[in-house]
Amino acid sequence: MSRAVYPGSFDPFTLGHLDILQRAAGIFDKVIVAVLENPNKTPLFSVEERIAMIRESVDEDGNIEVDSFSGLTVEYARKVGAGSLVRGMRATSDFESEFQMALFNRRLAPEITTVFLMTSFANVFLSSSLIKEVARHGGNVDFAVPPSVAKRLARFNENRGL
Repeated sequence: MSRAVYPGSFDPFTLGHLDILQRAAGIFDKVIVAVLENPNKTPLFSVEERIAMIRESVDEDGNIEVDSFSGLTVEYARKVGAGSLVRGMRATSDFESEFQMALFNRRLAPEITTVFLMTSFANVFLSSSLIKEVARHGGNVDFAVPPSVAKRLARFNENRGL
């Protein structure tokens, strides 16, 4: 059984993330979306909220599972028995940092392969940072995120003064 981990902060989960996930699910028997718990960052949404948004956006009964982790991604992949890491790439600007990370991960865990999937053309310009910035200023981001994420961004904006 081929297992892959799709790691990220997913703050928030975008249609670009969903695109990569759906294509990875067509390649691997099981894809685990692994939401990173990073104590050095202050995310907009808690890990629990991010997991809920992803679960509301995908069919977890199929070959997709949603979980969280902290620490090294390759250690998490070993723990869940995954032989691959899935990484999405939007443009050449992503290449350098993703390439560096993949080489370092290969050094740490040579048995785990990083697989790069290019985003669909419609999602090339999407980034979680940009979406948060537009939402913070009251802009409509419904075209860029799944409906459950759009609702939470709107509520966050109203309740917490995004």
